[in-house]
Amino acid sequence: MSSGGFPFFRLLVIAGAIFASVSSEFLPTGLLPEMAAELKVSESQIGLLVTVFAATVVLSTAPLTVLTRRYSRKWLMVVLLGVFAVTNVLCAIAPSYEFLLGARILGGLAHGLFWAVTGPYAALLVPKHQLARAISVTNAGGTAAFILGVPLGSALGHALDWRLAFAVMAGVVVLFMLLVVLFLPPVSHLVTLATGEIALPVRKDRSVPAVVIVCITVILVITGHNVFYTYIAPWSIQVGGVPESGVPGLLFAYGAAGAIGLILGGAFGDRFPRGSVNLAFAGVAVSILLLCLFGTSVVPVVVGLVLWSIFFGGVPALMHSRVLHSASERIRDLAAASLTTAFNIAIGGGALLGGALLDGFGIAVLPWAAAGLIVLALVVAVSTDRVRIAAHPS
Repeated sequence: MSSGGFPFFRLLVIAGAIFASVSSEFLPTGLLPEMAAELKVSESQIGLLVTVFAATVVLSTAPLTVLTRRYSRKWLMVVLLGVFAVTNVLCAIAPSYEFLLGARILGGLAHGLFWAVTGPYAALLVPKHQLARAISVTNAGGTAAFILGVPLGSALGHALDWRLAFAVMAGVVVLFMLLVVLFLPPVSHLVTLATGEIALPVRKDRSVPAVVIVCITVILVITGHNVFYTYIAPWSIQVGGVPESGVPGLLFAYGAAGAIGLILGGAFGDRFPRGSVNLAFAGVAVSILLLCLFGTSVVPVVVGLVLWSIFFGGVPALMHSRVLHSASERIRDLAAASLTTAFNIAIGGGALLGGALLDGFGIAVLPWAAAGLIVLALVVAVSTDRVRIAAHPS
């Protein structure tokens, strides 16, 4: 834990590493046409690369976290960033779709474990009363990936070559790997047992119910978010009246507004942990309901999306902070792994559920479904607060 004030620069290094990781994960989404054309596969098959990546994370994060619990957090982060760099190089030289798919599976294996390491690592650098602020700083790397990393990588791929975009991304990953080596200190992440104390199995840790509650809440709110957001471009055009040429600008505004939400989450999450989460959930639900009711022309669509993004922008950091507060120190890494798994289940599940609703009932039903799931998440969060806090008060 840092004894010299808030370790802003060290947290920025972690944020940079997260930026490289998330940009690598979603880079194919911006290069679908070029990759599909050269590899002679459909665009949906290229889109499947993101799904396979997420599925690999879901299946591998928990077991890999258990297997690597005793390894140095700093050097494990360095190794995982090295794997990201290799993955991007393999994508850049991929001679076939099958080769590319294998490279993405390798990246997915590293990605889930990476998130299981970075959250607890940041928590070890600060006292508990600064945890939400610290997680907000590190999670800014993920926000920056959507605002800058993926769009710039896509622009490079469009202008020159998609393979070059992956090669450049490999270089970016190596840069942040070197920064981790140079500027992040080793941390002691293993909890030493007191004299005479017996190590209990993880399942008997008294904070496990609290972690489960947080993960269930995350699955509900992120599924709700992705039911709608996955299909926001066609909804904006077909229902919202946004011209096709205006969609990139709309998505950029959404991303920038999310950065505001992240800052607000960091500013208030430590002082008002329960209130911040409840207000964020309620704000997202109300914003989407406003889109349901009034989102039939450009101005209300832009206003609704910006409000939605501001309220949602801090949610991932707030939930990462909540799960780390909820977990005892001895299972923080497993709690972070479980949360990563919950996020990826919800990302993939939200897209699948949204697609099924779209096919069965039409695109206009998606925001209603999203709002309903997020209201349910709010109900679960509020109704389980006492149980969660009693399981591990902190």
